[in-house]
Amino acid sequence: MATFDVKKLSNLDKVIVGAGGLALISLFLPWYGVSSSFYSASVSGWSTSYGLLGALLITVVGLFVMMQRSDVNVPKMAVGPAVIVLGASVLGVLLILIRWVTLPSGSVHVSGVESYSYGADAGLFIALIAGIAQAFCAFKLFRSSGEALPWANAASKTTSDKA
Repeated sequence: MATFDVKKLSNLDKVIVGAGGLALISLFLPWYGVSSSFYSASVSGWSTSYGLLGALLITVVGLFVMMQRSDVNVPKMAVGPAVIVLGASVLGVLLILIRWVTLPSGSVHVSGVESYSYGADAGLFIALIAGIAQAFCAFKLFRSSGEALPWANAASKTTSDKA
Protein backbone atom coordinates (compact mmCIF):
# COMPACT_ATOMS: atom_id res chain seq x y z
CA MET A 1 0.00 0.00 0.00
CA ALA A 2 1.31 3.43 -0.92
CA THR A 3 1.76 5.98 1.81
CA PHE A 4 2.18 9.70 1.47
CA ASP A 5 5.16 11.33 3.11
CA VAL A 6 5.68 15.08 2.72
CA LYS A 7 9.42 14.54 3.12
CA LYS A 8 9.46 12.78 -0.26
CA LEU A 9 8.42 16.02 -1.98
CA SER A 10 11.06 18.40 -3.23
CA ASN A 11 10.45 22.13 -3.06
CA LEU A 12 9.31 22.11 -6.70
CA ASP A 13 6.92 19.24 -5.92
CA LYS A 14 5.49 21.15 -2.95
CA VAL A 15 4.76 24.19 -5.11
CA ILE A 16 3.16 22.03 -7.82
CA VAL A 17 0.97 20.17 -5.30
CA GLY A 18 0.15 23.36 -3.39
CA ALA A 19 -0.81 25.19 -6.58
CA GLY A 20 -3.11 22.31 -7.45
CA GLY A 21 -4.81 22.62 -4.06
CA LEU A 22 -5.08 26.38 -4.43
CA ALA A 23 -6.64 26.01 -7.88
CA LEU A 24 -9.23 23.65 -6.40
CA ILE A 25 -10.06 26.15 -3.64
CA SER A 26 -10.31 28.97 -6.20
CA LEU A 27 -13.13 27.11 -7.95
CA PHE A 28 -15.34 27.84 -4.93
CA LEU A 29 -14.54 31.57 -5.02
CA PRO A 30 -16.14 34.16 -7.32
CA TRP A 31 -14.58 34.26 -10.80
CA TYR A 32 -16.91 36.82 -12.31
CA GLY A 33 -19.02 39.44 -10.63
CA VAL A 34 -21.24 42.43 -11.01
CA SER A 35 -21.71 45.03 -8.33
CA SER A 36 -23.56 48.28 -7.93
CA SER A 37 -24.34 50.57 -5.06
CA PHE A 38 -27.23 48.36 -3.91
CA TYR A 39 -26.73 44.97 -5.63
CA SER A 40 -23.94 42.43 -6.02
CA ALA A 41 -23.77 39.04 -7.75
CA SER A 42 -20.99 36.66 -8.67
CA VAL A 43 -20.33 33.34 -10.40
CA SER A 44 -17.95 30.75 -8.97
CA GLY A 45 -15.30 28.92 -10.93
CA TRP A 46 -17.60 25.91 -11.32
CA SER A 47 -19.67 27.91 -13.84
CA THR A 48 -16.91 29.28 -16.04
CA SER A 49 -16.86 26.67 -18.84
CA TYR A 50 -13.27 26.23 -20.05
CA GLY A 51 -11.92 28.22 -17.09
CA LEU A 52 -13.16 25.31 -15.01
CA LEU A 53 -11.24 22.89 -17.23
CA GLY A 54 -8.05 24.91 -16.76
CA ALA A 55 -8.36 24.95 -12.96
CA LEU A 56 -9.18 21.24 -12.92
CA LEU A 57 -6.10 20.49 -15.04
CA ILE A 58 -3.93 22.38 -12.57
CA THR A 59 -5.56 20.44 -9.71
CA VAL A 60 -5.06 17.09 -11.44
CA VAL A 61 -1.38 17.89 -12.06
CA GLY A 62 -0.94 18.46 -8.32
CA LEU A 63 -2.60 15.13 -7.60
CA PHE A 64 -0.51 13.39 -10.26
CA VAL A 65 2.76 14.62 -8.73
CA MET A 66 1.57 13.67 -5.25
CA MET A 67 0.62 10.18 -6.44
CA GLN A 68 3.97 9.73 -8.17
CA ARG A 69 5.90 10.67 -5.06
CA SER A 70 3.70 8.34 -2.98
CA ASP A 71 4.79 5.38 -5.10
CA VAL A 72 1.29 4.78 -6.44
CA ASN A 73 1.26 2.67 -9.60
CA VAL A 74 0.66 5.29 -12.27
CA PRO A 75 0.05 3.84 -15.76
CA LYS A 76 3.01 4.04 -18.13
CA MET A 77 2.56 6.54 -20.93
CA ALA A 78 4.30 7.26 -24.21
CA VAL A 79 5.82 10.40 -22.71
CA GLY A 80 7.56 10.88 -19.40
CA PRO A 81 5.85 12.22 -16.27
CA ALA A 82 7.71 15.54 -16.36
CA VAL A 83 6.41 16.19 -19.89
CA ILE A 84 2.86 15.38 -18.76
CA VAL A 85 3.13 17.70 -15.77
CA LEU A 86 4.57 20.53 -17.88
CA GLY A 87 2.06 20.13 -20.71
CA ALA A 88 -1.01 19.91 -18.49
CA SER A 89 0.14 22.86 -16.36
CA VAL A 90 0.71 25.09 -19.37
CA LEU A 91 -2.59 24.04 -20.94
CA GLY A 92 -4.41 24.81 -17.68
CA VAL A 93 -2.86 28.28 -17.52
CA LEU A 94 -3.74 28.95 -21.17
CA LEU A 95 -7.37 27.98 -20.60
CA ILE A 96 -7.64 30.28 -17.59
CA LEU A 97 -5.96 33.12 -19.52
CA ILE A 98 -8.39 32.68 -22.41
CA ARG A 99 -11.31 32.70 -19.97
CA TRP A 100 -10.02 35.93 -18.41
CA VAL A 101 -9.50 37.66 -21.77
CA THR A 102 -12.95 36.67 -23.05
CA LEU A 103 -14.85 37.84 -19.96
CA PRO A 104 -16.56 41.19 -20.48
CA SER A 105 -15.56 43.88 -18.04
CA GLY A 106 -16.21 47.53 -17.47
CA SER A 107 -18.04 50.04 -15.37
CA VAL A 108 -20.89 52.45 -15.89
CA HIS A 109 -21.14 55.69 -13.97
CA VAL A 110 -24.38 57.58 -14.11
CA SER A 111 -24.26 60.93 -12.36
CA GLY A 112 -26.30 60.90 -9.21
CA VAL A 113 -28.37 57.81 -10.04
CA GLU A 114 -26.43 54.57 -10.04
CA SER A 115 -23.05 53.16 -10.96
CA TYR A 116 -22.02 49.58 -11.43
CA SER A 117 -19.02 47.53 -12.49
CA TYR A 118 -18.57 44.03 -13.83
CA GLY A 119 -15.61 41.78 -14.61
CA ALA A 120 -13.21 39.11 -13.41
CA ASP A 121 -13.10 38.47 -9.70
CA ALA A 122 -10.63 37.15 -7.11
CA GLY A 123 -11.05 33.42 -7.76
CA LEU A 124 -9.92 33.72 -11.37
CA PHE A 125 -6.81 35.65 -10.40
CA ILE A 126 -5.95 33.18 -7.64
CA ALA A 127 -6.27 30.27 -10.09
CA LEU A 128 -4.17 32.13 -12.65
CA ILE A 129 -1.38 32.90 -10.18
CA ALA A 130 -1.42 29.31 -8.89
CA GLY A 131 -1.27 28.02 -12.47
CA ILE A 132 1.62 30.28 -13.43
CA ALA A 133 3.57 29.20 -10.33
CA GLN A 134 2.82 25.55 -11.11
CA ALA A 135 3.82 25.89 -14.77
CA PHE A 136 7.09 27.59 -13.80
CA CYS A 137 7.95 24.83 -11.32
CA ALA A 138 6.85 22.18 -13.82
CA PHE A 139 9.25 23.69 -16.35
CA LYS A 140 12.09 23.59 -13.81
CA LEU A 141 11.14 20.00 -12.94
CA PHE A 142 11.15 19.08 -16.63
CA ARG A 143 14.58 20.66 -17.15
CA SER A 144 16.03 18.79 -14.17
CA SER A 145 14.47 15.46 -15.20
CA GLY A 146 16.47 15.14 -18.41
CA GLU A 147 13.40 13.94 -20.32
CA ALA A 148 13.13 14.81 -23.98
CA LEU A 149 10.08 16.34 -25.57
CA PRO A 150 8.07 13.86 -27.67
CA TRP A 151 8.74 15.67 -30.95
CA ALA A 152 12.47 15.79 -30.17
CA ASN A 153 12.51 11.96 -30.10
CA ALA A 154 10.59 11.79 -33.39
CA ALA A 155 13.01 14.22 -35.05
CA SER A 156 16.04 12.24 -33.90
CA LYS A 157 14.48 9.00 -35.17
CA THR A 158 13.86 10.41 -38.65
CA THR A 159 17.37 11.85 -38.77
CA SER A 160 18.92 8.51 -37.76
CA ASP A 161 16.70 6.64 -40.26
CA LYS A 162 17.99 8.77 -43.12
CA ALA A 163 21.64 8.22 -42.21
